[in-house]
Amino acid sequence: MQLTENAIRVLQQRYLARNEKGLVMETPVDMLLRVAKAVAGAEVHWGGEAAVIKWQEIFFDALSQLHFLPNSPTLMNAGTPVGQLSACFVLPVPDSIDGIFSTLRQTALIQQSGGGTGFNFSHVRPENDYVSSHGGIASGPVSFMRIFNAATENIRQGGRRRGANMGILNVDHPDIQTFVSSKITEGQLSGFNISVGVTDEFMMAVERNAAWQLKHPVTGKVVKAISAQQLWDEIIYAAWSTGDPGLIFLDTINSANPTPGLGRIEATNPCGEVPLLPYEACNLASVNLTRFVTGRKGGDGIDWDSLEKTIKVATRFLDDVIEVSDHLFPEITTMVKGNRKIGLGVMGWADLLLMLEIPYDDDAAITLAHKLMGFFQRVCYDTSAELAAERGTFPNWSQSIFHPGKPMRNATMVSIAPTGSISLIAGVSSSIEPLFALAFRHRQVADDMELTSVNTHFLTYIEKHHLDIPEVIGPILESGVAGSSSVLPDEVRRLFKTALEIDPAWHLKHQAVFQQYTDNAVSKTINLPQGTSREAIDDIYMNAWRSKLKGITVFRYSSRQHHALYTGAGLRKDGCKVCVAQV
Repeated sequence: MQLTENAIRVLQQRYLARNEKGLVMETPVDMLLRVAKAVAGAEVHWGGEAAVIKWQEIFFDALSQLHFLPNSPTLMNAGTPVGQLSACFVLPVPDSIDGIFSTLRQTALIQQSGGGTGFNFSHVRPENDYVSSHGGIASGPVSFMRIFNAATENIRQGGRRRGANMGILNVDHPDIQTFVSSKITEGQLSGFNISVGVTDEFMMAVERNAAWQLKHPVTGKVVKAISAQQLWDEIIYAAWSTGDPGLIFLDTINSANPTPGLGRIEATNPCGEVPLLPYEACNLASVNLTRFVTGRKGGDGIDWDSLEKTIKVATRFLDDVIEVSDHLFPEITTMVKGNRKIGLGVMGWADLLLMLEIPYDDDAAITLAHKLMGFFQRVCYDTSAELAAERGTFPNWSQSIFHPGKPMRNATMVSIAPTGSISLIAGVSSSIEPLFALAFRHRQVADDMELTSVNTHFLTYIEKHHLDIPEVIGPILESGVAGSSSVLPDEVRRLFKTALEIDPAWHLKHQAVFQQYTDNAVSKTINLPQGTSREAIDDIYMNAWRSKLKGITVFRYSSRQHHALYTGAGLRKDGCKVCVAQV
């Protein structure tokens, strides 16, 4: 296996199995053998022991070549006593103390096993509401979010990292203004990403500058009317200040709900890439696009045959994960095996574009995204149909959009996850994000670890073109960007533009293309320069809705005192090759 020093550090810190004394007891190869063997065990149901051996070899071969990697709980837990392999869960939050704390218990056990949890708190009655059953006063959804957050702060996923939550409140809930500002003070609800669940009706009310009605979640009665524009401005200000809240476009999500007969989707997993019904879970994996480059430039530089084989193997792998995973609770087992949702996505998109010498902010990148994801979705769907012929459709197929015409094994197949940790293991750019910087520091707060990264494609390019001189590389290692270099040619500076240098419109274009071919959703953060105005974020959020995205998140650089990524590697300015080798 070709692993970077950063990958080895992350694997040792989080993923490799340990003995009773806490000492690492396996190598990265051992880990992948463990995972391949455990997941291939599902094949016994359809092909006996011979199929188990066959697919264990195929899975290990693909994993060890870093052609794809599954989500973290699968890497951590497959073949171990924990056995919970899914990354994403959504749990209901009813309007009762008993129901809320039952969900809290389930949350704690899911997060302890390595899963992340999403909730919609909109069914909880508002703060100061009279509770006739016991004569008390309700404390409101945000107060219960603080309780969930406190539990999360004290749980490390799989004993190796802190848990994560998505908290959603619908835009017509009486406590929506309290919710919107709940993370303005840094450190509050730090275990939550928060998003406002917005509707088309609300977005049109903002466009018309109309009044907006807030309704009691239990009685449905209008509590008060406020200005839609005023509420929108509060959302924009909070997002500008802290990055929270994002938006979840509920009507767009439900227009593509694969199982409308089972109810309306109200929530997503912590990063927003998987909209789920209550008690659903989903397991994810991402294909490493950099492994399928032929060496040719432009859109013809992809090995489509090899990519197709990997997509087929990864889709089968994820369906097998459902069979071998412990879903912890009977309600979750019923929903997971009833719908068999999986989410296969990509990582290394920005690196792929660099290898093909296509700038991120170029129409050629958008054209390639259409071609790539149209191909990707078709192969995923074809593979799921083949598995259905071999293994049967998912049990709730008759209540799905595929019935009666297309027998499918899985209710969803494609999801674009953020790939934070597994892209570090693979040594590639995360998900479909542009490069954050050519050199940057990544703070792993929960692990008290800081990783320094320099983009290898940039280093290869400048060496190939004889630009690896101190006047070029030194300032870039210091700042993390090439845009201000007076030495590099314009075409080089454009090719290596980073997230903070790329116009937000191009971020949205990429997300919209990938969403078009993604039956789940796309996790994407539009990273913005510190000087970005509130008006710019207003435009981004409004255009995200108009572009039919399922969700949107922004982050203005340094809008929080503590965040994960910092531009510049903090290396020596002379740019000597010894410095680069030490990264």
